[in-house]
Amino acid sequence: MSESTPSFDLLPGAAESPVLLHVPHSARAIPQDVRAGIVLDDAELERELDRITDAHTAEIAERAAALAGVRPWRFVNRLSRLVVDPERFPDEREEMAAVGMGAVYTRTTRRAVLRPADTDPEPLLARYFRPYAAAMTEAVAGRLAATGRAVIIDVHSYPAEPLPYELHGTGPRPPVCLGTDAFHTPPELTEAARKAFAGCGETGLDSPFAGTYVPLDFYGTDPRVGALMVEIRRDTYMTEPGGPAGPGLNRLATALATLVDTAHPTA
Repeated sequence: MSESTPSFDLLPGAAESPVLLHVPHSARAIPQDVRAGIVLDDAELERELDRITDAHTAEIAERAAALAGVRPWRFVNRLSRLVVDPERFPDEREEMAAVGMGAVYTRTTRRAVLRPADTDPEPLLARYFRPYAAAMTEAVAGRLAATGRAVIIDVHSYPAEPLPYELHGTGPRPPVCLGTDAFHTPPELTEAARKAFAGCGETGLDSPFAGTYVPLDFYGTDPRVGALMVEIRRDTYMTEPGGPAGPGLNRLATALATLVDTAHPTA
């Protein structure tokens, strides 16, 4: 991809919508100069992208936005998480750093070398991570200013079988996993998601992935910011790994639209 390609997009919704669909891991694009720092050959990199990318989640969010009674806002990462992972803590708080998958990954999903262990993460953090975080912070602040609250719905997917990098891969892997936060996820938002996705199979909580994404300016301090992570098991809507979407995609988009409308009760 070229240097002129934006690394993320804020796609406007209705002025009165507090909902922000966040899609951080759907892209496969890696700038050429960043690619040069990755030790995998081209075939190995394609296989790793198949495993690590939340394929088709941007399309699920796009379709859900079109179906919703009040159109939500969308914040979509246009670069692969192998460039930077915008949802990681950029410091010692990040537990995934233990397996080489902090904000800048040095290990693959199979715990093989992705970048040399002595790679300096700072250039990538400065170029991609911090601008992304600042833009997401601004997007949430915009919803707060316009509506008095913000609801971040994080749209992810995960493989049917656990990968070696997963720290909590031994627990349940339901068709839909809801990641929650004790401060930012009100019980009514969790319940609304359970109802919205009821037609998509079993819905579980915080397994195999837990937590939510909230920009650090609001994290743990601003109760006006609600957040929920929606993790969709990939075999429910696509051919794994990295294959095409199937009919399950429309069902999930409709469920997500229902959740969006519940989060905006005047819809």
